[in-house]
Parts: sequence; structure tokens; C-alpha cells
Amino acid sequence: MKNKKQIITLLLALVFIFSMMFFTFYEKTIFWYLYAFTLLVGIAISLVAGKFEDRIPTWQYLIYGIGYGTITYGIVKLGYMIMPYLDKNASKDISKFLDVYGPQNIFHYLMLIFIVVVGEEMFWRGYVQQQLKQYTTPFWAVVITSMLFSLSLAISGFLPGALAAIIAGLLWGALYEWKKSLPLIIVTHIVFVLLLFLVLPLF
Repeated sequence: MKNKKQIITLLLALVFIFSMMFFTFYEKTIFWYLYAFTLLVGIAISLVAGKFEDRIPTWQYLIYGIGYGTITYGIVKLGYMIMPYLDKNASKDISKFLDVYGPQNIFHYLMLIFIVVVGEEMFWRGYVQQQLKQYTTPFWAVVITSMLFSLSLAISGFLPGALAAIIAGLLWGALYEWKKSLPLIIVTHIVFVLLLFLVLPLF
């Protein structure tokens, strides 16, 4: 009975997230508000229905987070450099997407760091991935969660971003299974987005 309730909760949560993501990317003018709201609900779901792990000291997840966030950025940067050889329009597609959906002001950056990043990691790695481990191996839980995480971004039609999400999802999902620390994954994600959008932006 408990497992059935957990499955229904998981499915309803996924339906909500994907439905809201579709609506969010459609409503470009209020994208950031809808995106933040969606992930605030994701945080609430994960707090009520999930359990989080934090098995390493604060200093370790801060140091490791900086390192793994930089590695993630390096992988995405390498992919960006290779992309034009595979798709001549890739740079234009990325530039167009960032012009529409990228953070434009300090308020967007605050939502990105304190709501979007935290919400994505709590929901996808902290909740969905851990729920899937009840029905499959940790390996497949990481893979399936990464695919779902990517699909939530692919709804926008931005395929380079969806591909980056798969790679990041695999790395961060595996890191969570290895280190058993959600704060580590959140710090890693924060470092990645700061490098990507502020310190060493692609554009």
C-alpha cells in the first residue's frame, strides 16, 4: 500500500513538473516567475515525500562542490567548442535561447541560485532519483533521472541544453550516489551556473 502511494505521488509530481515546464517555456514574458514557482513546488514535494542524505562535512562539500562544478563547466564548454563542427546553427540556437530565457538581471540570478538550482537538485536528485532506486539499481536510477531532467528542458526545443542536462545529470546523479551529500550537489550546480553565466560565459 505504501509503495503504491509512493508511485502515485511520484507520477503526479512528474506530470505536474512536465506540464508546468511546457507552460513555463511557452509564457516567455513571465518565464522566470513560472520557473521559480514550479521549482518551489518541486522543493515542497521533495521535502514532504523524499529523504535527503548529507554524509560529509561542510568543508568537504564546499571544496568538492567547487571542483566538480568546475569540471561540469569544462565538459559543457568543450561540448560548446565541438558543437559548431556537428551543427553549424548550434551557436545561433544557443545565443537565441539565452537571449530569451537567460538571466537578465540580479533578481533572475537570485532566483537561479536560491530557487532554481536548489529546486532542481532537491527534486531530481534528492527525490526522483531516490524513489527510482526502490524499483531499479542505482545505476539505472541515475540514468533515468538524467533523461527525465533533460526532457524537462527539451520541452523548450533547446536540444543543446537538453544534451548538456543529460551529461550534468549523469555526473551529479553519480556524485550523489557516491558521496551521499545533497548539499555537495547543490554547491556543484551553483558553481557551474556561476561559471556559465557570470564568470566565464559562453557568449
